[in-house]
Amino acid sequence: MSMDVLIALWHTLIDTIADVVPIAAIIFGFQLFVLRKPIPHAGRVVLGFLYVLIGLAFFLEGLELALFPLGKLMAAQLTDPAFIADVTHHATLDWKDYYWVYLFAFAIGFSTTIAEPSLLAVAIKANQVSGDTIGVMGLRVAVALGVAVGIALGTYRIVSGTPLHWYIIAGYIVVVIQTFYAPRMIIA
Repeated sequence: MSMDVLIALWHTLIDTIADVVPIAAIIFGFQLFVLRKPIPHAGRVVLGFLYVLIGLAFFLEGLELALFPLGKLMAAQLTDPAFIADVTHHATLDWKDYYWVYLFAFAIGFSTTIAEPSLLAVAIKANQVSGDTIGVMGLRVAVALGVAVGIALGTYRIVSGTPLHWYIIAGYIVVVIQTFYAPRMIIA
């Protein structure tokens, strides 16, 4: 392992500590000063917290070294005007010619969301609470489709240059309309 990698890992660890310690302070402070309960097995909790910090630093450094450069390379290749002109056979490019980018964004959004373990846990709990009226797979697919459409719309917005507030307003209009048809129990 080169010295540059160790220095980068050290900086990532320091940044991780700076990001996570305030959250932990709030949680521990709430436990001690609001709930007025001691932290059970405080030594083990602190050791676990240190393991989380170290693991998170390694994870973030791995992302920085492996996945982020790969993502930047793929984004550069997918949006390269030469690639899009080859695929679409157009000399001048329009927002419609970037359909590969939209399709890729949709696929990434759907696949990462459907594979999310916390979404599975929420879907199982929603199924149990609803008495099997909300299906586990149905909820997962619905959420994954929502995320996929959102990411694809976000890439379209970037390519077309349309203002963000149009999408926010349109989303609120859809939600307001849905409240008229949703059961009163779930509106809140």
